[in-house]
Amino acid sequence: MDAWNRVFLCLIFAAILCTSSAVQRGGNQPTERISGSAGDVLEDNPVGRLKVYVYELPSKYNKKILQKDPRCLNHMFAAEIFMHRFLLSSPVRTLNPEEADWFYTPVYATCDLTPNGLPLPFKSPRVMRSAIQLISSNWPYWNRTEGADHFFLVPHDFGACFHYQEEKAIERGILPLLKRATLVQTFGQKNHVCLKEGSITIPPYAPPQKMHTHLISEKIPRSIFVYFRGLFYDVGNDPEGGYYARGARAAVWENFKDNPLFDISTEHPTTYYEDMQRAVFCLCPLGWAPWSPRLVEAVIFGCIPVIIADDIVLPFADAIPWEEIGVYVYEEDVPKLDTILTSIPPEVILRKQRLLANPSMKQAMLFPQPAQPGDAFHQVLNGLARKLPHAKSVYLKPGEKILNWTAGPVGDLKPW
Repeated sequence: MDAWNRVFLCLIFAAILCTSSAVQRGGNQPTERISGSAGDVLEDNPVGRLKVYVYELPSKYNKKILQKDPRCLNHMFAAEIFMHRFLLSSPVRTLNPEEADWFYTPVYATCDLTPNGLPLPFKSPRVMRSAIQLISSNWPYWNRTEGADHFFLVPHDFGACFHYQEEKAIERGILPLLKRATLVQTFGQKNHVCLKEGSITIPPYAPPQKMHTHLISEKIPRSIFVYFRGLFYDVGNDPEGGYYARGARAAVWENFKDNPLFDISTEHPTTYYEDMQRAVFCLCPLGWAPWSPRLVEAVIFGCIPVIIADDIVLPFADAIPWEEIGVYVYEEDVPKLDTILTSIPPEVILRKQRLLANPSMKQAMLFPQPAQPGDAFHQVLNGLARKLPHAKSVYLKPGEKILNWTAGPVGDLKPW
């Protein structure tokens, strides 16, 4: 980039910063309510609109797995644990399965961790099959619908395909026994074999208390134009750099590592959360999967998310107006990021910031303990409530079978 271009970009950046900072001066940050049906959906109260029966499984399916490795409480897939705890004391829970609209099977399928804390999903299909065999043998409710009125949390990279590499996940497909159930998962990508129609897409887990302890004054100006911390190349798993993030992260680094408007690095400073609150835009590129926890962090800290993941299905998309609060950039357009972002009018940036400042927006992205009105737990229940009543077609005729219990890789069929 030549000197004149640098000066021009810096002048644009300064104008945006002046306007952006003006939003935050003088006390409370201005907010804007989400308009139309999306705002109504975001503020829905699911209590009284559905009843959920929680199966009581042996602790080997959940609590003992967690006791073996408490790190599961803090990783990005911990929603499966906290959703279980929430439902046990939720007013939507019913102890009478005959009046239940939905049935929940509490299986901690992503709590088998490597020494580095990364979930290994290889046992998950066997664990899940075992749990389904148990509930179908001890209760009559699964067999009435073969799971069509049941929901499962499968918050791994590629949901119920149970593999962390996309190619292998596609090859496996969704666990056959879950093909009639509703899946609640972090993974969402249009026209993908690992996203079942009717799935509820949720945000990854990010520790609410940890983030709240890093909040800084709203009066501090956003002095960073574009911010990102994370991998650009996954050398260990993708030495040539073309497969990881489909090359999008590599393109960010190669094109903008020396650009003064881009504060990007592989280092993860102790001021990471504070830095996001000083940034106008936060890059949220895909990694091995389309989503990342940065999406949650950006919303919580009022940093406009720049979503780089083609065909992504975002969390609670019928309630959160992602197009209004974020910026979508096609993976192939990454080399033009500077032009795209500096071309956004200041008034558009201001509106996105006002929407991001809305407390209901932030609440919907979090799984707090204890639960709070409008949080991610409630958004999941709202999604389930909107699927009611169940169609008559979900109930099987006596003796009717649809699912194939012997389908899938041979290793999945071994007892657990």
